[in-house]
Amino acid sequence: MFWLELLIVAAVVFGVAVLATGRGGGMAEAYPDRPEPTLPEDRPLTEADVAELRFTGALRGYRMDQVDAVLDRLGHELAQRDARIAELEAAL
Repeated sequence: MFWLELLIVAAVVFGVAVLATGRGGGMAEAYPDRPEPTLPEDRPLTEADVAELRFTGALRGYRMDQVDAVLDRLGHELAQRDARIAELEAAL
């Protein structure tokens, strides 16, 4: 009985050592399983675009990189619209 237990322990230690050294194949390549929020690139944003926008949930709320990218885009487009409005008002 002792030899059987010793053989099982040796097999477990060997299996752990093989896995720890990376032999036997690694894990599959990771891929993003969450879609990035998409906004139209070919036209200015509309109220409906913003209303339909959904961010991926993360451990502490939303993914900051997604929210930052959308806020940067919205800020840039608002600045462009403000400049265009000022230009048109000056032409009156």
